[in-house]
Amino acid sequence: MLLAVDCGNTSTKFGLYEGTAPGGRFARVFRLDTDARLTAADYRARFDKEVKMAGLDAAAVTGAAVATVVPAARAALVDFAQALIGRVPVVVGAPSVALGLKVLIDRPEEAGADRLVAAVAAHAEWPGCKIVLDFGTATTFDVVTADGDYAGGVIAPGVNLALDALHAGTAQLPRIKVARPARVIGTGTVAAMESGIYWGYVGLIEGIVARIKAEWGSAAFTVIATGGLAALFAGGTSVIDATDPDLTLRGIVLVHQLNRPQ
Repeated sequence: MLLAVDCGNTSTKFGLYEGTAPGGRFARVFRLDTDARLTAADYRARFDKEVKMAGLDAAAVTGAAVATVVPAARAALVDFAQALIGRVPVVVGAPSVALGLKVLIDRPEEAGADRLVAAVAAHAEWPGCKIVLDFGTATTFDVVTADGDYAGGVIAPGVNLALDALHAGTAQLPRIKVARPARVIGTGTVAAMESGIYWGYVGLIEGIVARIKAEWGSAAFTVIATGGLAALFAGGTSVIDATDPDLTLRGIVLVHQLNRPQ
């Protein structure tokens, strides 16, 4: 069994993968709020709790791979994984770790580990050109070529960041949850805010996807949405072709398979 760890700015996901990708499955996926103060012992305590709840055996974990966009959290996550499996885990972004793709941007070192492993997973599952739409702390659109290379993308404020800013920057607007409203025209403050966030981001998605296709000179893209809000927004637009909440974890599994000790 393989442990895949995806540490983002807001949350850290852990996936326990059984079998060989892409034909295996996640036996357990859980998440923690990202906190750079957590120690390897903290991660192990939560891991042991989740393994016990799932009826799994920690001793069955024989490999691990870590991807993080939070440098301050890397050391504790790597120490946790190393103690678990008895050797250094695969760390996405390390000079010796191959991804199996070319990074075709001006400064390849600036590409986030999460965006690259999502590109790896998307290419393994869908043919042709892809756009990976990730609803994370930021809302990102990443272009993956038909050859599986990372061609760049778009970074916009995340949905929850927009909600926080709307509440914090005004005197009377309340904090709300993301929901799909039945109507565009809100007849109350909360309804108007829900519409602005939901249908505003649908407009962002449709507009950015259309502009990417026009700039690329082809409409032949598969758009894959991932992240916690993927299913909610996929229901509001026809431009999203597929959703996979665990796309980034799948990419981490594939990178591990490419780099695992022989």
